[in-house]
Order: sequence, then structure tokens, then C-alpha cells
Amino acid sequence: MSSPFSITADARRIDPARRRATALKADGSVDDNDRSEIGPTPLAFAEWEQLGLQPPHLPTMREYRLARIRAQLVERDLAGVLLFDPLNIRYATDTTNMQLWTTHNPARACFVAASGHVVLWDFHGCDHLSAHLPLVTELRSGASFFYFETGDRTEEHARRFAAQVDELLRAHAGTNRRLAVDRIEVAGVRALDALGVQLFNGQEVTEFARLIKGPDEIKAMRCAVASCEAAVAEMQQTMRAGLTENDIWSALHAGNIRRGGEWIETRILSSGPRTNPWFQESGPRVLSDGDLLSFDTDLIGVYGMCVDMSRSWICGGREPTAEQKRLYRIAYEHIMHNTELVKPGVRFTDLSASAHRLPESCRAQRYGVLFHGVGLCDEYPSIRYPEDVESYGYEGELQPGMALCVEAYIGEVGGRDGIKLENQLLVTETGYELLTHYPFDDSFLRD
Repeated sequence: MSSPFSITADARRIDPARRRATALKADGSVDDNDRSEIGPTPLAFAEWEQLGLQPPHLPTMREYRLARIRAQLVERDLAGVLLFDPLNIRYATDTTNMQLWTTHNPARACFVAASGHVVLWDFHGCDHLSAHLPLVTELRSGASFFYFETGDRTEEHARRFAAQVDELLRAHAGTNRRLAVDRIEVAGVRALDALGVQLFNGQEVTEFARLIKGPDEIKAMRCAVASCEAAVAEMQQTMRAGLTENDIWSALHAGNIRRGGEWIETRILSSGPRTNPWFQESGPRVLSDGDLLSFDTDLIGVYGMCVDMSRSWICGGREPTAEQKRLYRIAYEHIMHNTELVKPGVRFTDLSASAHRLPESCRAQRYGVLFHGVGLCDEYPSIRYPEDVESYGYEGELQPGMALCVEAYIGEVGGRDGIKLENQLLVTETGYELLTHYPFDDSFLRD
């Protein structure tokens, strides 16, 4: 049955001929200089080969992710999941299209049926961007019903879109009207409600699907970390007196893009007295020799994998002050102790209870979490400090295949300096694997 909303109404499936490839790269992608698919650059591949890293096999990684979503749907007796979050769409289909723009302009959507039927509504004129992906069953357009795009016709367009969803549920789920949705405009909720569709929490579905990384996702993450750390090294080499914070921060962006990375979620780099309190973003402050510089990468790298690591440095190779050493050592002890707690079967609340206790003077400005999950971005779970368990904590258990970041921000109220340290880990069958290897600054740790 054809649909007036299909990109090609008479042939909704993607033409298999468009997927043909005569040569493939090490990750299974087409070795074509003119391809539309984004991905790692020759620089990244060369650096990985030198490090002995194996790239992921992208077709296998995509199949694993779709299977994870389907398993979550079946477990919850859901007919399917409707996705608008571009990172969830990326997970389900491995398609990308103006990722930051579509984060706040929901012009794309994806439906995954528990049976495995996948529909991608892409931005108009963009069907070529997913032509290489055989797991996308059909392409459509017409998922835009946000006010900038549809104005006072928003409800009309929402009803048209909801009618397509209703059609898909009837065709691929029979009488099951239980649909998970990650996030949607109010007009869309009302339109689906009017058709008798029962809505459930799609973020729960996708967070649990994304929780356990498959073998190829782990390879992708290791590659992304290596590329990020190469860019971090370039940023550290750039740092010198007379440059602004933005001058230094731009080196990380450049290094990420040169290797095929995608974007950086925040711009949290600060220097001197701007390191305390935390979360000040990079700006025009000019560095001097002896200035403390602290940063958090929050970087979306190759294959869309997040690399979230933090370090603190001293500009100009000067010796840190005694106070800076004291704060750094607290941060270092904090993440080292907490890292050793990581192993399968540990409960989230047990991690909170067993975590390194910050000195009283550093607790008021503690970081928001002890640990958080990481994958395509910061992900479930958030594991809290003891002070925050009652108000924000929830229970869960570490499992092999989870990727975590362990964090510390150490700065006292009214103090001049703030130290930020963070590493990325993989939970293994017996403990953990350290994924980030960028060295800590020994000048803070030696007497």
C-alpha cells in the first residue's frame, strides 16, 4: 500500500542497487572518495593502525543496535518506538543529517516496529543520505510539525503525520496500539491520542537499548578515544601565554574534525580564576605562564561516539602552587578510588556508599555525578554522590558492556582554582577496562 507521504510513493523500499560497492574500507564502509556517508578520515585510520586498533565493522554494529531496540520493545509488549531525538535516530539507523540543527528543529523521525520494520522520515530532498543503509526499510518525508516549519498549520501537519504512524501500527503490529515515543511536539501527542494510540516512555526504551555496547561499538569507542586524545595532545601543544581560551579550545575542535569527528557538546574550558566555580565556558581570557587550565572534552567523535575526559594543566610548564597540587591530588585520588569499585553486579547505591569521600571543604561544589554512562552522548545511568542519592538517586546494577565516565571537580567555595579530572571506562566480565589513556600531569603529583 503506497502512501502520499512517501519520498517515492510507488517504490517505498530503498533501491538495493544504490548499496552496491566494489571496494570497502576497514570498517565496512564504501571506499569511495565521493560518497555521501560521513566517517573517519585517512589520518584517523593511519593513527589507529599505528596504535594497533581495529575499526568496527559498521554493518554488524548497525544490526546489533537494531536488535537491541527490538528486544526492548518485545520485553515491554510495545508495538514499536517513534524517535525524534537525532541521537536515538542515529542509534536505530546510523543516519546523520544536520545533527545539531535537528536537535532543536525536529524535522526527522524514525519508527521501529517490534517486528523490525524501520521507517525513516528524513528532511525533504535528503533520501540520498541513507541510501547505503539496508536496515532502513522505507524512506518518507513529512515529520515536521514544529511551529517554525508549520506555523498555524501545525495541528494539520501533526494529524497527517499521526495518520502515517497509525497506518504503520495497523500494518506491522495488528491490534497492539502501545507505542513508545522518545520526545514529540504537543500537537503530535494530541493527534496520536485522538487516534487511540497508547503512548509510553521511549527514552526508557532507547536508554536501556543503548546501555550495553556490542563488540563493534566498543571498537568504535576505542577508535574515537584515540582520535580525541590525539586532538587533546594538539590542544596541549597549542597552549601558551598570550593565547585566549578560545584559541586553545579551537585546536580540539580542529583536531576532532580533521579525523572525522562530528561536534563538541559543550565548550567547558576555563583558565586562572575562571576555573572556580566550574562550568564556565571558554572565552576571550588571555592566558599567562603559570595559569591553571581545566577542561572537559564532551566530544562527539568518529562514528558519533562520545569521548568524555577531563584534564587540568599549567600554562608554560611552570610548577603548580602548593594549593593547586593539593586540589589536584584530591581529584586524582577521587577518580582512582572510584574506578577500582567498578565491576559487574555492583549496585548504583553501593557505588555511592563506597565512593571516595571528598573533604568537607570540597563538597559544596562537588560535581553532579560520581559516574555516568556514555555512548553516543552522556547516557544512562547517572550515579550520584551520597549527598544527592535521596533527591536524585535511583537503583540499578553494573553489567558487562556498560561504558562509564568517572569524574571529579575539586574547588572550594571562594577559592581561586578548580581541578577537573575524568576518565572513560568499560565494564568487563571481571572488572573494568580503562579506555582513556591521556597522561595526568605529574607536576601536580610529585613533591
